[in-house]
Amino acid sequence: MRWQLRDFRIKEGALEQFAAEWRESVARARVAAGFSVVGPWLVPDESRFIWVLGYDGDFEAADEAYYAARSIEPDPARLVEGVSALFMEDPPARVGAR
Repeated sequence: MRWQLRDFRIKEGALEQFAAEWRESVARARVAAGFSVVGPWLVPDESRFIWVLGYDGDFEAADEAYYAARSIEPDPARLVEGVSALFMEDPPARVGAR
């Protein structure tokens, strides 16, 4: 499984609206497209929305197919001011897992 951590900076005052729209549209569409979704977490003081997206297979191809096929209205992306993302790999052995 390949994982990507996504950190969105949301327009001031729109974090709760973004989170609600994301849950109703993006999260559901991602799961329907075969992705795993972990989170989200909110950082209200910084208007940040953080989540983890996973895919077992060719992540980039699946992500491209997701965006090509998606039709979400209203699109919560209109509330995003900036995005940072990084790929993460599973460690060889997990330490302290419950």
